[in-house]
Amino acid sequence: MLNLIIAESSLETVPKEIFGHSQIQGYAKKLGKNVKFVLLDKSYHFEAMAKLKMKEKRGRPDIIHFTLLEALGSPLNLEGLLKVYVHTINNYLIYVNSRTRLPKNYNRFVGLMEQLFQTKKVPVEGETLLVLRKGSIEDLLKTIKPDYVVALTRLGEPKSSIQVAKKLVKHKNPAIIVGGFPHGHFTNQTLKLANEKICIDPVGLEAWIVVSRILSAYEEIISLPEKRFLRFFKRG
Repeated sequence: MLNLIIAESSLETVPKEIFGHSQIQGYAKKLGKNVKFVLLDKSYHFEAMAKLKMKEKRGRPDIIHFTLLEALGSPLNLEGLLKVYVHTINNYLIYVNSRTRLPKNYNRFVGLMEQLFQTKKVPVEGETLLVLRKGSIEDLLKTIKPDYVVALTRLGEPKSSIQVAKKLVKHKNPAIIVGGFPHGHFTNQTLKLANEKICIDPVGLEAWIVVSRILSAYEEIISLPEKRFLRFFKRG
């Protein structure tokens, strides 16, 4: 089982300090939404975000959308061999049921996340697919108890995705941390939680590309494609 943590993610509702900004008020009114449950999005709230701390790492829910679609649609997840978690820049944790099928439409995804921040779980009734709790990455690691943690960062030791996968498969419950933000680096608090810090490319890659490469490499190392084909042809 591989644990994937999308960390310090650019996923949050509009912070209180900019509730009153005209850009936020106009956006919420146009959509008929309560401003405190509106998802912060740089595409629409660029001016309002100008004075926010760490603004370069905030307001990009699309990164989480793409990355979750990549992870949840992977053969590794379809085989029940992947657990996915999202840690946000404001220290919220999202526990993602492996059976979750997120909407591919971005606006519907935004609506789903806004609902999650309001109700703390989605759906409210029936099988829970997404759960939101207050907590840090350290809190998450205490819960999932990984025996090996890798943080993927440009500040890490250069290694290929295959080399990373070979390390991961040697452990029973490894975790890999990928940044869910557009610019900058992990905080020191996050980096110190990793057993190893690794860079898989000399150029900063998008989060969903990183996840795609790591999961694909992991699948190859455990011969998952061959196992899936063998099972498919046996059924035929």
